Amino acid sequence: MRILLTNDDGIHARGLQTLKTELSKLGGEVWVVAPDREQSATSHSLTLSQPLRVNELEDKVFSVQGTPTDCVMIAIRYLLKQNPDIILSGINHGPNLGDDVSYSGTVAAAIEGTMLGILSMAISLADWNPADFVVAAEVAAKLCKIVLQRGLPEDTYFNVNVPYVDRGNLCGVEITRLGKRIYRDAVVKKTDGRGNSFFWIGGKEPSWEGGKKTDFKAIEANKISITPLHLDMTNYRAIDSLSGWDFSTLQEF
Repeated sequence: MRILLTNDDGIHARGLQTLKTELSKLGGEVWVVAPDREQSATSHSLTLSQPLRVNELEDKVFSVQGTPTDCVMIAIRYLLKQNPDIILSGINHGPNLGDDVSYSGTVAAAIEGTMLGILSMAISLADWNPADFVVAAEVAAKLCKIVLQRGLPEDTYFNVNVPYVDRGNLCGVEITRLGKRIYRDAVVKKTDGRGNSFFWIGGKEPSWEGGKKTDFKAIEANKISITPLHLDMTNYRAIDSLSGWDFSTLQEF
């Protein structure tokens, strides 16, 4: 068994290190190829305008001067001589719920792995300032064994969020859909010492909404949320409704 780990919080992140320790108990090879620094909110971006530097920190542990997607690409196309059986991205510092998945570098690594035909999961601990990641790592390792045994539907990857509670306070597992994130982002303009303008994108802590069976509702109920996500983002219901539109003017020149 060969497992590839990556993340978007960087090679030295506690979530990644705790996950590596737990997965090593399963036996087999555990490879780590992760960014050399934090790459949160990089989404599914590739570095194309500059060279990528890779450093081997120890046996089967590499840092990459790039995004999580870069890490997966370099690991599969160059560093590993054989494809891993599964890719785990995380454990992320903070939740990846609802629309967060569009921004998340953690989720993007799972997307890239799925595109390359490899079983992939993104794992997040749903707390902004966790003290430890042990319970989430144990959950990830157990889920890893299940996915390796059963596989995943075609072009599908898991986005997993684990509530930040003690083992005894976990209230089960729920297969969920994405909720809706409520953004409170703000753009703040400032001036540096030379009089040049710069901007910070930030704002208040986000919240989420949605009905039953959403990922954020599961977390609120102290349940492990497993959301199956699909590479194909086509809105198939819209195809039928759009078939009645008149697009003839598009070809009038």
